[in-house]
Amino acid sequence: MLRVIPLILAVFTSVLAAGMSIAAADPQAGDDLAICRDRQADGPARATACDNLLNADRLTGKDKAIALTVRGNTLINKRDYVHAIEVLSTALDLDPDYVIALNLRGLAHERRGEDDLAMADYNLALQKRPTYGVPYNNRGVIQVRRGALQSALDDFSLSIKLTPKFILGWTNRARVRTLMKDYDGALADFAEAEKIDPAAPQIAGSRCMTYGLMGKFDQALAACNGLIEKQPRNVYAINNRADVYVLKGDLDAALKGYNAALQINPNNIRAHSARGQIYERKKDLAQARADYRAAAYSLTKFDEPEVARARAIAQERLAALTPGAAPAGRRVALVIGNGAYTNVHALPNPPRDAKLIAGALRDVGFQSVISVGDLTRDEFFEALKTFAAEAEKADWAVVYYAGHGFEIGGVNYLVPVDAKLAADRDAETQAVALEQVIAAVGAARKMRLVVLDACRDNPFAPTMQRTLALKLVDKGFSNIEPGAGFMVVYAAKHGETAMDGDGSANSPFATALAREIKQPRVEIRKLFDIIRDDVWAATRHEQQPFTYGSPPGREDFYFVAGK
Repeated sequence: MLRVIPLILAVFTSVLAAGMSIAAADPQAGDDLAICRDRQADGPARATACDNLLNADRLTGKDKAIALTVRGNTLINKRDYVHAIEVLSTALDLDPDYVIALNLRGLAHERRGEDDLAMADYNLALQKRPTYGVPYNNRGVIQVRRGALQSALDDFSLSIKLTPKFILGWTNRARVRTLMKDYDGALADFAEAEKIDPAAPQIAGSRCMTYGLMGKFDQALAACNGLIEKQPRNVYAINNRADVYVLKGDLDAALKGYNAALQINPNNIRAHSARGQIYERKKDLAQARADYRAAAYSLTKFDEPEVARARAIAQERLAALTPGAAPAGRRVALVIGNGAYTNVHALPNPPRDAKLIAGALRDVGFQSVISVGDLTRDEFFEALKTFAAEAEKADWAVVYYAGHGFEIGGVNYLVPVDAKLAADRDAETQAVALEQVIAAVGAARKMRLVVLDACRDNPFAPTMQRTLALKLVDKGFSNIEPGAGFMVVYAAKHGETAMDGDGSANSPFATALAREIKQPRVEIRKLFDIIRDDVWAATRHEQQPFTYGSPPGREDFYFVAGK
C-alpha cells in the first residue's frame, strides 16, 4: 500500500552549458537559444524554443545536447518512452557528462519496466556528479520496488541532504519509514515536507496510510477525506481510504471505495486486486477471479511499489482460484461489431465483419462463439465478464473486435456506441481499455488471442477538448508489449488506420482473416504473416496489419489441424 512517486519530470538542476552563438541576423533564433538554455523558463515555452532550433538544425555540441534533453523530457511526459530513450541517447553522444540527460534516460527506462538499465543510468549520473540529489531519489524508488528498504532509506536520506527543498525526497522517505514501521519518523518527514509545500497532495494521501497502519483510523480518514474533497478524482487517495477501511474492518465501506476508484479508472491494479480480496472473503469467487485477472494481466510495465505488490497478490490468488485443466481442445470466442454510434458517424462495416468472423470461427470448430454488436459501455463490460468465465474453461480464448478504437495518453481504447468523449479524460470512464479485453482472455490455458479490426480514425478528435498533458492521437492505436503467452493483432500497424470495405463488402482485414483461418495446417504465427501480406497487397500498400506478442513457444497452434 506504499506509493513511491517517481521523479517530477521537469526537474532540471544543473547550470546549462553555453553553446554556439546564433547569427545576429536572426533575432528569433537568438531568443529561442536563450529560452532553450534557461532552466528557469516556462516548460512549454522552453520545449517550443528548443524544438524550433532542432527543427532548423541550428545547434551543435552541448547546446544541441541541452535541446535534445528538453525534447526527451517532453516525450517522457507524453509517455513515449521509446523515443525519449533514443533522443536522450543522442544527447549523451554529444555530451557524455550531461548528468541531467542520464537521469532522464534512467527515468524513461524505469517507466518501461527496465529497472536494471535505469539503475545503470542513475549510478553513472552519480558517479559523474556525486552531489546530484535527484538520481538518489530515483534509485531509492527502485530499491523500494525490489524490497531493499534500508538501501532505499539511505538513498532518500542522501537526496534530502543534497537537495533539502526536494519534496519527493521527504515524502518518499516517509513512505519507506512507514513500511519499516518507523511511524514517528514518517510523521516527522511529512511535517518537513509541509514546510516546503503545505498543499502538496502526496503528503495528506500518504500520511493517511501511515495513520491507518498505526491504528489511528479517525486521523487517517480525516487526512484522506480532506484530500478527496479537494481532488475528487484522486484515485491514489480513494484507494488509500479504502485500504484504511479494510484495516478498520469495514469491508462494505472499503468495497464502495474500490468501486469508486474503478469508476474513475477501470484499469487500476490496486483497486482490482484489493476488491478481489474482499470478494474472495465474501465467497464470491467468480467476481474475485475477474478482479484478479484485471490486475494480473494489465499491460502496464512500470509498477510503483504498492502496485507491484497488488499485482503479485492478484497473480497468486488467481492461480489458487482458477479451476484445473481446461477440457482438451475447447476453443471459445467473443466477437463484437460496434457500428451504430449515437454521437459520431455510424460504421456500416463492423456488424458485417463481425458476422463474417463469427461464422468462420464456428466453421473451424469453435465450441462457443458469443457474437454481439452495438454494445454500450455497460454491455461491453458485461460481455467481457461473461466471456472471461467461458475462457476459464477453455484451451483457446479469442476476442475479435470491429468498431472505433484509438489511443490517448499511452492507453488503447475500444469505443462503445454510447460514448460521447467530449474531453480526452472522458476515455477512462466512457471507453473500454484494451487491458480489459486482454484480461478477459487471460484465464485460457494455452492460446490467448485478441484481434482488433479497429484502427480507424478517431471521430471524436475534431471536437474533443484537450485537458491532459499527454499525447492525443487522431488515428490508430499505440504499440504494446503484451505478456508472455498472449497475441494481440492490429488490423493496421500502430499509428495507422484500417480501411472499411467498399459498399457492402467486408473490410480487407476481415476478408483475409475469414479466408485464411479456414486453411488447414497453417500455424498461427505464419497465418497472421500471410494475412498481413494479403491485406498489404489488397490495399495497395496502404494498410499493414501487425502482430504483438506470441503464443507459448513449445507448441504449434492451428485453427484447422487438417491433413
